[in-house]
Amino acid sequence: MISITIPIYNEQGAIIPLFTKIREVMDCFGKEYEVIFVNDGSTDQSGEILEDLALHYPVAKVVHFRRNFGQTAAMMAGFDYASGEIIIPMDGDYQNDPEDIPRMLLKLDEGYDVCSGWRRDRQDNALQRNIPSMMANKLISAISGVRLHDFGCSLKAYRRDVIEGVRLYGEMHRFLPIYTKWHGARITELPVNHFARTTGHSKYGLERVLKVILDLMVVKFLDRHAQKPMYVFGACGLISLAGSLGFACWALALLIWMRKPLITTPLPLMAVFTFLMGVMSFLMGLLAEMITRTFYESQGKSIYLVKRTCNVIQQAPSQMSR
Repeated sequence: MISITIPIYNEQGAIIPLFTKIREVMDCFGKEYEVIFVNDGSTDQSGEILEDLALHYPVAKVVHFRRNFGQTAAMMAGFDYASGEIIIPMDGDYQNDPEDIPRMLLKLDEGYDVCSGWRRDRQDNALQRNIPSMMANKLISAISGVRLHDFGCSLKAYRRDVIEGVRLYGEMHRFLPIYTKWHGARITELPVNHFARTTGHSKYGLERVLKVILDLMVVKFLDRHAQKPMYVFGACGLISLAGSLGFACWALALLIWMRKPLITTPLPLMAVFTFLMGVMSFLMGLLAEMITRTFYESQGKSIYLVKRTCNVIQQAPSQMSR
């Protein structure tokens, strides 16, 4: 079974042409499939159109949100309701080409776990979309170590086992290949077609660049320090305490050798301020350590991932509690 998941937000003009093309492509491909539309609180006629599709075509399934929660939430809902062993998310504005789906599935047949689309000839506004996207992709690749040309392309193919258990928040759907890499996935990239938007309007602007940078900081933290947050907070605490000691010594040196009263310099206040910052950093680190342990132990989560076993009968304790 192949599950195609499509977030929809005010795309009434694109839904029927997109679904028609998907049916044409997938029927020719000859494998069982389903199309899961997630109506992300649309305010136009998208909801009614989706209901009509579901009424006439069993392969069309619809999930309606109570309000607009954003693309990441809609994509996560598509994964949650998908029943296929391969999940293919794509945009609902018909800028992705369904003809690329069979090509991505053939890539997975070569042994890959993830096939990521690359909009090499992107049909968007260069100043508002293409240039910021290119800069963001280079930044994400450099920091994450996952070398892709186009993290923002929604058209990707995932094997279910590499995204099971992954939870997405905020606007982190673009970082899903990084999460799968943490799960040991083999990732490849495939140039895909990209059409100019003919209906509706884009929901993103230049402010998306700032969101990418902030989300990337979170992803990097989770990658390196999710299981040991004290390393981050403790390092900040040590730096602050070292700064406090330096300011205090500087103030005493001015007092002893230059006879400069402490009240005439801001150094004592800076010493106290950095000392308090150091103490607070250590306390936050201890609190983060407690939260981390609660997260893993209360949900029976393991700090490791097993790919396969041989001649192993006994199940790991962390797996038996699930």
